[in-house]
Amino acid sequence: QVYLEESGGGLVQPGGSLRLSCLATGKTENVYQMAWHRQAPGKQREFVARIAKDGRSGYADSITGRFTISRDNVENTLYLEMNSLKPEDTAVYYCNAESGPSYMEYWGQGTQVTVSS
Repeated sequence: QVYLEESGGGLVQPGGSLRLSCLATGKTENVYQMAWHRQAPGKQREFVARIAKDGRSGYADSITGRFTISRDNVENTLYLEMNSLKPEDTAVYYCNAESGPSYMEYWGQGTQVTVSS
């Protein structure tokens, strides 16, 4: 079992920045990929960014160049640095982890990000 706890959300003005964190605890040794997803009001949850244990990363087109995903494998913490935030980035942001060898997927409870003036 892997437990994920997000933090760092809040209210920010357009053009501002936020840094989200996700602490992973439990059987983290088998986690091979972590990711951020988000869900805006009235919309489906969507992929934001992913990062493998070796550091390879991928991003959604909508946030490429503005957001940066990183992970600290020693501290078992995932980060999302968000810059040049837009009102359309407003959503609940969820941390996700995938582990093996028997595939398992875990989700955090989410952290609210609101971009508004």
